[in-house]
Amino acid sequence: TFSLGLNVCMSGSATSCEECLLISPSCAWCAQEEFGRARTLTSRCDLSQNLQKRGCEAHNIESPSSTTMVVKSEPLSSKGSGPTQYDVIQIMPQKISLNLRPGDQTSFEVQMRQVEDYPVDLYYLMDLSLSMKDDLDTIRNLGTKLADEMSKLTSNFRLGFGSFVDKNMSPFSYTATKYQDNPCNGYKLFPNCVPSFGFRHLLSLTDKVDRFNEEVQKQMVSRNRDAPEGGFDAILQAAVCKERIGWRKEAFHLLVFATDDVPHLALDGKLGGLVQPHDGECHMNEKNEYSGSTKMDYPSLALLGEKLAENNIYLIFAVTKRLYNFTALIPGTTVEILDQDSKNIIQLIVNAYNNIRSKVELTVWDQPEDLSLSFTATCQDGQPLPGLRKCADLKIGDTVSFNVSVDARGCPAPGTQQRFTIKPVGLKDRLEVSVDYRCACGCTDQTQANSSRCSSIGQYTCGTCRCDPGYLGARCECQEGEAGSMYLSACREAEGKQICNGRGECSCNQCLCYESEFGKIYGTFCECDDFSCARHKGILCSGHGECHCGECKCHAGYIGDNCNCSTDTSSCVSDDGKICSGRGSCVCGHCQCTEPGAFGDTCEKCPTCPDACGTKRECIECRLFDSGRLSDNQTCQRLCKDEIITVETLKTEDPNAVLCLYKTENECVMKFMYSEHANGMSVLTALKEPECGAAPDAMTVLLAVVGSVLLVGIVLLAIWKLVITVHDRREFARFQSARCRARYEMVRRMTCFPMPCKKESRP
Repeated sequence: TFSLGLNVCMSGSATSCEECLLISPSCAWCAQEEFGRARTLTSRCDLSQNLQKRGCEAHNIESPSSTTMVVKSEPLSSKGSGPTQYDVIQIMPQKISLNLRPGDQTSFEVQMRQVEDYPVDLYYLMDLSLSMKDDLDTIRNLGTKLADEMSKLTSNFRLGFGSFVDKNMSPFSYTATKYQDNPCNGYKLFPNCVPSFGFRHLLSLTDKVDRFNEEVQKQMVSRNRDAPEGGFDAILQAAVCKERIGWRKEAFHLLVFATDDVPHLALDGKLGGLVQPHDGECHMNEKNEYSGSTKMDYPSLALLGEKLAENNIYLIFAVTKRLYNFTALIPGTTVEILDQDSKNIIQLIVNAYNNIRSKVELTVWDQPEDLSLSFTATCQDGQPLPGLRKCADLKIGDTVSFNVSVDARGCPAPGTQQRFTIKPVGLKDRLEVSVDYRCACGCTDQTQANSSRCSSIGQYTCGTCRCDPGYLGARCECQEGEAGSMYLSACREAEGKQICNGRGECSCNQCLCYESEFGKIYGTFCECDDFSCARHKGILCSGHGECHCGECKCHAGYIGDNCNCSTDTSSCVSDDGKICSGRGSCVCGHCQCTEPGAFGDTCEKCPTCPDACGTKRECIECRLFDSGRLSDNQTCQRLCKDEIITVETLKTEDPNAVLCLYKTENECVMKFMYSEHANGMSVLTALKEPECGAAPDAMTVLLAVVGSVLLVGIVLLAIWKLVITVHDRREFARFQSARCRARYEMVRRMTCFPMPCKKESRP
């Protein structure tokens, strides 16, 4: 089988080798003459492994890949000063050549190491506006002190000096006549100062630090009108006037910018009528002053950053206010807070130098638009950091590396060669990268005009014929006139239907079926294929059949339109050996439960079924008491997989649980609760021990029997006594009544007066 999934190579309809290579870096072209099945429009553009499986020999496959070749790679240096200072190498390699196929990414590694004792050129650029007077007094002996401190870091140090104020024009400076020679005229706190100026270069870089002190001591402050200064004009001139300043090529370039306020930015010059943008060039007159101050606008941040990077200059902002957030837009800049009187200037410069030397950052120059680059930094901890092109917290002599991935997005005009440069910020070292493009196929060089393979009326190239106008066919064997309606009818399955059913081309009165990324198209009229059958879950014929001309032919053991119904019932057999636990039927290899309340893969779960308690009872017996029908350990473990929880007392409040109980062999009662959790597990909660009645005590039984007999006897005697007493009283009452009547009759006869009958007590 060929590679699965969407095949972009075949879906691209490439008709030439060059078109194929542009579709995807994974696409390859088969230039073999005899390739493909008969009566098929064979796609020569495919994945390389597919082409080989289809019969294309490896040496006939065109599939160029991107390559990287190191042209120059001299080892990294370890020391900067001394006799080797002019050939110090801090980046490796120095030259690389890339051959890129569009979309085929390649990568290379760049190593960086900052050497120790590297020469340093430091140019001190100072704001000489009136507010910096106390700072000027502080730095009058700066040269000597700074040279002493820097000697601890490098044995080759040079120092230069320049100053700035602002554009000597309104509204930036005082321009009235009385202020032309002395802008401080009338200012009581400081009545004398020099006229305002844009930038003045005072001392070229030199190792004679005493001259620095001399120049500083000659300086006087000036006075401008608004708060911002013209410092960006001065920075740009100090960067681009390399010969005047004296920047050495083999040195570390530091530009210290000391001020107490923010600088003017581009477009501020329009306030004074300056509409010409800064051109980024050096404009120094014979007096070493900036001659374009009143002619051009202030430079932009972008222009400033470009010129600083171009001349490998690190800019150190020594400022009294934390208002320099824009410095993040200028690569290679550092901001340090300056005391109000610049007392900390030496420590500030040393700290800034150490901070700069502890970082390495790569920049890309002249990157072609059709190339994309990505960086992965590996710093001193050895961990790759994708997306980063800089490392920090380094020590002098640490080596770091960067992996650079390059990807071409397209093909330029033939023969085009591109170049770009990778360089570390602030260093002269650079890596030059040349780029060639692999957009042509090697087989194109063997093109044959009027080839016999193409009936001598076409051009044979990369395995195919490009027919002359008016001819067609795989070998240019047919003329266009032969493809009329009369001949096209031979390629229709029936009148009114599409030619070759829309899935092929009629060539020389027969259908040539298209090749499809989905499978094979075949038939006299391209009416059949092996991929248009019914699917189940996205799988053709469920993976259990073959597709033949739109119909699934199922393998043995499967039925249905899409062969998704298995006739095998083994998956429906429950643990007790029954089909669907006797509670359902097996349909297509799956149980359909018919017993109300039954569920599970084999209908084995049914808390409400009449036999639910009986089924679970056997598991309780074998798991807890090692008794019952399943007491064999292996049988018990295989059939009884439910979770069993033992408790002292059962709680029967759960409405979803069924209470089960049964009588044990010892005439005890065992109780358990049966429930089904939402996760599909059966849970049995059972008593630890069955409930049994306690055996009676013999003495207790004897006393109970004796007591019962005595109690019955006493009760009977009491009843007998009660009956006799009642009877006697009735008889005595009857006797008294008879006696009284007899006496009454006797007395009545004796007298005329009746005598009442006197009640006598019973003897």
